[in-house]
Amino acid sequence: MKMLLSDNNSGVHPSILEAIYECNIGHEPSYGADKYTRRAIELIREIFHKDVDVYFVTTGTAANIVGLAGILAPYEGVVAPDTAHINVDECGALERFGGAKILYVPNRDGKIYPEDVEVFLTSLGDEHQVQPKIISISQISELGTAYTVEEIRELANFAHDNNMLIHMDGARIANAVVALDSSFKEMVTDTGVDLLSFGGTKNGMMMGEAIISFNKDISRAFKYVRKQAMQLVSKMRFISAQFIPYLEQGIWRENAINSNGMAQYLKKKLSNISGVRVDNKTSGNMLFVQIPKEWNQPLREKYPVYIVDKESNIIRLVTSFDTTEKDANAFVEYIEGISMGK
Repeated sequence: MKMLLSDNNSGVHPSILEAIYECNIGHEPSYGADKYTRRAIELIREIFHKDVDVYFVTTGTAANIVGLAGILAPYEGVVAPDTAHINVDECGALERFGGAKILYVPNRDGKIYPEDVEVFLTSLGDEHQVQPKIISISQISELGTAYTVEEIRELANFAHDNNMLIHMDGARIANAVVALDSSFKEMVTDTGVDLLSFGGTKNGMMMGEAIISFNKDISRAFKYVRKQAMQLVSKMRFISAQFIPYLEQGIWRENAINSNGMAQYLKKKLSNISGVRVDNKTSGNMLFVQIPKEWNQPLREKYPVYIVDKESNIIRLVTSFDTTEKDANAFVEYIEGISMGK
C-alpha cells in the first residue's frame, strides 16, 4: 500500500537508482571534485540559464540553513511566514547554527507579500533591533499554495529596493513550475531570486538538495559554512549523480506532472463524498481536506494522516511521483466506506 502522508514516503525513481549504481563503479576524486558533480552543476546552470554557484547537501533543512547562515550576520534576521518550514519544522536550526533570528509574520494562505515585510523596515539602522536582511518564501508553500511569477518578482524587487535579499525554499519547486506551466528560468532567475534551496528528495530522488546562489556577492562563505555544518560529503558523487538524469532526462517534470495530476484526480474524487470538503486554493501535489472528526480513527487504521488543524479537523494528503489512479481510488473507496459507516 502506498501512503498519502508525505512525498518523503515514496521510493526512488529507477533511473536515479541506476545513476547511483553507475557512479559506484570505479574511483573518483572526493569532496565534489568528481566528474558527476561537475556535470550536475553544468546542468543546473543550463536550466536556470545563469552561471550560478552550486553547493550540494543532503537534506532540505541543510540547504536552507547552510544557505541562510552563509549570508546572515548574528544581528540580522529572516522575514518569513509563520508557517515557513524554517520557522516550524527545522527545530531552531537557523538560530543554533546561524545565530540569526526568524522574524515571522502571519501568513495569507501560506504566503507573504511586500506589505507584510514593511513593518520591519522601521528597524533598519536601529542598533536595538534585529536587522531584516532576507525574505524567505516557500515555493510551493507549506499550505499548498504557489506564488505566481509576478508575486515572486514583486517580493524580490521590494527586497532589493530595501537592501535585502530573497531566498526561496524550493523543496517542491518542480511541482510549482509544472503547476504554473512555467520554467526554472522564468520562476527563479528572471524574478530576481538571490538564493534557492533546490529540492529533489520529494520528487523521486533518494536524497540530496542543492544550494544555488544567483548572486556572486553572497557566495563567498557557503563552502566554509557547508563544511562547518558537516554537509561537505566526501563521496559527493552519490548525491550529485542523481541530478544528472533528474535534469537531463526531464525526470523532474515527468514526476511532478504525475504527482500534481494525481492530486487533482484525488481532489475531484473526494469532492463527491458527502462530509468531505477540499481546499481549492492549493496547487501542486498537496491537498488539505476537512473530514468529520469521528472519521479519524477508522481512517488511521489503514492510512496514516497528518491533521494540520485539529479544531477544524483538516488533514493533509500528499501525492508522489509514483502515485497511481489505483492508489487514489483505493483511498477514496476507503473514505467512502467510512462515510457510510462500513
